[in-house]
Amino acid sequence: MDTSQLLKGVLDLAVLAVLRDADGYGYDVLRRLRAAGLHDVADASVYGTLRRLFAAGALTSYVQPSEEGPHRKYYGLNKTGHDLLDQSTRTWTHFADIMSVLLLTKEAA
Repeated sequence: MDTSQLLKGVLDLAVLAVLRDADGYGYDVLRRLRAAGLHDVADASVYGTLRRLFAAGALTSYVQPSEEGPHRKYYGLNKTGHDLLDQSTRTWTHFADIMSVLLLTKEAA
């Protein structure tokens, strides 16, 4: 199965989840997603998701100076983002439960 197609459907949820506990800048979010096991996630997809979630009002952003190069734009969840994460988590859990039943159910012979 092509995991890139699955990622397209759940990348918003994954990004919200990694920002739940700590704000992060683009590459940091990408690093956290990959460390969690989403190795196939593309850089451009994460940056696009951050911009889209910010435009939708789910994230706050601020710029911090960096000793390692240019300033970094950090993103964090606001109330809308936390609400979206909660709602999306319920939707994902319901969907995953249904898929588990479908995949584990064996037809009687």
